Amino acid sequence: MAAGEPERQEMLIVTGMSGAGRSTVGNALEDLGWYVVDNLPPQMLRPLVELVERAGTSLPRIAAVVDIRGRDFFAELQDIIQALRTGVNVRVVFLDANDAVLVRRFEAVRRPHPLQGNGTLLDGIGAERARLATLREASDFVVDTSDLNIHQLANLITETFADADHAGLRVTMQSFGFKYGAPTDADLIADARFLPNPFWNPELRHLTGEDALVRDFVLGQPGAMEFIDAYAKALEPVLAGYQRENKRHATIAIGCTGGKHRSVAMVRALSERVAEMPGVVVSVKHRDLGRE
Repeated sequence: MAAGEPERQEMLIVTGMSGAGRSTVGNALEDLGWYVVDNLPPQMLRPLVELVERAGTSLPRIAAVVDIRGRDFFAELQDIIQALRTGVNVRVVFLDANDAVLVRRFEAVRRPHPLQGNGTLLDGIGAERARLATLREASDFVVDTSDLNIHQLANLITETFADADHAGLRVTMQSFGFKYGAPTDADLIADARFLPNPFWNPELRHLTGEDALVRDFVLGQPGAMEFIDAYAKALEPVLAGYQRENKRHATIAIGCTGGKHRSVAMVRALSERVAEMPGVVVSVKHRDLGRE
């Protein structure tokens, strides 16, 4: 921002699949001091921005929860977001979850899906997923809440958007096991299965990549540190570019077979390198650590 240039209004649009956690995210943002408006028709976004601009610094950041309940209005959302970006710092958070989890959540609250009509829950979920596919691809931040409870989701939002003005880019370094599926919300995924698996070493099997014995074993293998060095170097222009494009959060995932040994050790080593990069704040998550 140039000297003397007025700070642009900051707006967060929370959208995504019904049942994926929009209410939880809205509550978490409100706790962080955001002005949150729920179930807002897209055409009301611009008047909302104008209203908040007149309020001045008393409402510095606003979040609008916009979803399929907007019916016909929802089709215009992407065009309206694009128009708003000429004068407002707009970011879009898209919440997703797999079909089985969404079905379970709807059954728990005993409510029909908004697009279900006379069909099944899966019919409604499928129709919504198809309608939102393009918006999901264009979102700044995609969160898969399939494996998150409401407290974990609220913590993730807090880590991501608290003190957002002071962090150029928040990077989540995540380990995972391929046998449980790759994380759908990762921006970048690397594979640590090129290294020998400590699982086959009886002395290391019961330990994890958080233990020094496993970490030394993994990082001491041929190619391990070469990978860390090369990947960290490759990430430098990527993360710098994210910051130039005003992307505030990125997830970098490294997987191995079970997400217990190699990926955990590699994530720890790489996170130390990434944390040294300008404007980057790093948090570490081991998705599958503790699974049998």
